[in-house]
Amino acid sequence: MNAHPSLAIAEPIRPAEPIVPAGVVAEPMVRFEGLSKIYPAYRDKPGVEALMDIDFAIARGSIAGVIGRSGAGKSSLVRLINGLEKPTAGRVVVDGQDISVLRGQPLRLAQRSIGMIFQHFNLLSSRTAADNIALPLEIAGWSKADIRTRVSELLELVDIADKHDRYPSELSGGQKQRIGIARALSTRPNVLLSDEATSALDPQTTRAILDLLANINRELGVTIILITHEMSVVRQLAKEVVVIDGGRVVERGHVADIFTHPKHPTTQTFLSEVLGDAVPVSLASRLVQEPVPIGQAVIRVQVRGSDAGDTLVARLSRELSIDVALLSARIDEIGGQQVGSLILGIPGGEASARQTLAYLSQHHFAAERLGYVA
Repeated sequence: MNAHPSLAIAEPIRPAEPIVPAGVVAEPMVRFEGLSKIYPAYRDKPGVEALMDIDFAIARGSIAGVIGRSGAGKSSLVRLINGLEKPTAGRVVVDGQDISVLRGQPLRLAQRSIGMIFQHFNLLSSRTAADNIALPLEIAGWSKADIRTRVSELLELVDIADKHDRYPSELSGGQKQRIGIARALSTRPNVLLSDEATSALDPQTTRAILDLLANINRELGVTIILITHEMSVVRQLAKEVVVIDGGRVVERGHVADIFTHPKHPTTQTFLSEVLGDAVPVSLASRLVQEPVPIGQAVIRVQVRGSDAGDTLVARLSRELSIDVALLSARIDEIGGQQVGSLILGIPGGEASARQTLAYLSQHHFAAERLGYVA
């Protein structure tokens, strides 16, 4: 991105803010307490510690992202939330109910309050769009008249009412996923699990599906849990994020906090894939690691807030009496907040560079020196 003090920002997807009366502490919609899952050895396969010591909560009505690489434990977490697996230790509490101890009919009733969206849609090829949506209602024993009414409502909600009688083979990937979302919502769940729901879609369709999920969250108040390996999905939709690596939670917090101050190497790797290093090629080709005469130190700093970028440059110039150059900037809307990465040119040699870094640290900006340019 070219350096410019006016930093344009794309219109963000806006999830709903959980509404909690003043002075009331809301019960989390999903809570993990000392959760571990160990799969025992089987024949020639060794045992696997899939999840260990998981402790966190997801607020009612929120959109939360759970991110990790393949094998990190995300699939096990999903199966524990919807009761398909039982924990080795600890418990999973969904809407105040301990899913971990339920069996039989009580478990099946609880599972109806937990909708599931799949990566590859999992639609029945022999059923029309309407009939795929109707399937959970048929299993739940709804009347045919009520099923017809509910299916029509859901087709309108996901904006494909005209695909009522189409079969999956006649639908695009995005349309199939809309049917999958409608089916997941059919029994009016309180929790919606999205298991890599956009990873099989192109970027434009992904954006449309994320817009739809944000709208569902706003209109229905459904708590949405995004299980994904794509930080871009978390950035666009979630407000809270949990990073899992090797079966353990390695970092969690508000998305904007994680993006601006990632602490764990796994999180840093995810972010580097999404944001890159924000160093333009023309600048990177001129960077050297030793100070140069009549040159500039190049410092990258993370900023937050609607005017943090412009304000920071002005503050540095005013308070340190340094003629700061804005060499490059990238600003994104993340978790409802503007966050960005600025690359600054600091003249005056090593002393000015150290003074600037000390000032940034004192005022709680994450910053690093990238090198020097002539």
